[in-house]
Amino acid sequence: MGIRVVPNETVPATVYKHLLPHERQVITVRFHPAVLIRPVAEVLAGLAIAGLLSTTLARNNGLALLIIWLIWLLVVLRLLYKVWEWLDDYFVVTSKRMMLATGVFSKSVAMLPLTKVTDMRFERSARGRVFGYGKFIVESAGQEQALREVDYLPYPEQLYLEVCGLIFTPDKGDSDDGT
Repeated sequence: MGIRVVPNETVPATVYKHLLPHERQVITVRFHPAVLIRPVAEVLAGLAIAGLLSTTLARNNGLALLIIWLIWLLVVLRLLYKVWEWLDDYFVVTSKRMMLATGVFSKSVAMLPLTKVTDMRFERSARGRVFGYGKFIVESAGQEQALREVDYLPYPEQLYLEVCGLIFTPDKGDSDDGT
């Protein structure tokens, strides 16, 4: 089966250090940039509100102006943190497992062996169809699983086919013609 999703030639260091020596990295993707829509909208709305408050309520009050713009600066800093987080979070599929590496200051790696996956599906909301992302829902044989839902995945149809190809590979004795 040919690879539909072009894997990264270099695995990010934050992911590479979690790979086992006998594992082959198949897919490494960042979440879709749509994950940043809400923080960007908050910054823009905050800018509009800060501008409105500056020209109406706090026009002659220096302290009020300072507080308004400091609050907006905090919203901008939150956006910058979300961008940093987006740059450092990855969904990884290796020859043996799925991993979700998240976090900036405290790195968390959720993992699910491919052999434990019993069912997988992807969903796309209306917004996901417009922007081009989807969500994987993974079922496993165990009760507790570290990797149940993965949202904001880019090109989910392609990823879904690739992951299903890895999970549901036919046994060596199986063949399509029944022999």
